[in-house]
Amino acid sequence: MFKYEKMLEYPINIRKKDIKMAKILNEQLGGANGELGASLRYLCQRFSMPDEKGRALLSDIATEELGHVEMISTMIRQLIKDATIDEIKNAGLASYYAGHKKGIAPVDANGVQFTTAYISITGDPIADLQEDMAAEQKARATYENLMDLTTDPDLLAPLSFLRQREVIHFNRFKELHDEYKKKGY
Repeated sequence: MFKYEKMLEYPINIRKKDIKMAKILNEQLGGANGELGASLRYLCQRFSMPDEKGRALLSDIATEELGHVEMISTMIRQLIKDATIDEIKNAGLASYYAGHKKGIAPVDANGVQFTTAYISITGDPIADLQEDMAAEQKARATYENLMDLTTDPDLLAPLSFLRQREVIHFNRFKELHDEYKKKGY
């Protein structure tokens, strides 16, 4: 089902180190409203969709969300790769470093590990699609908040791209939701 193409959906080339922003970006990797949770939520929910159209849409968006995990991970890595131990400590990442060094681990901005408790699956297509629309709105809001926290154009461009993808995903889920409601699912 999956085909891996060795290129990001949007190019990431961050030239300026920013360890504090790397820490904050973890929110979109392993946080409650992050990309990892979205991809897993949609991959699991697709099996409860009543038709191929629904299963295909959730599969497509889940796959794209995995690409967003890769983009966020790339941004974090580029922001932190040249950081010194003192810079890591000063950014509040000493405990992260102790467990992961400069590796990418699914945690939120506070270092709380990703949990599958973030993933909501009811088996009801209407309820799940409403959850998905809410998840996309939360992710959009988080991207806007992240954009407020930086002036780096190398970071703003991919964050803006990711924000726009959340809007598109919301619209695709809403179209399917409305269609299923009309059909009485």
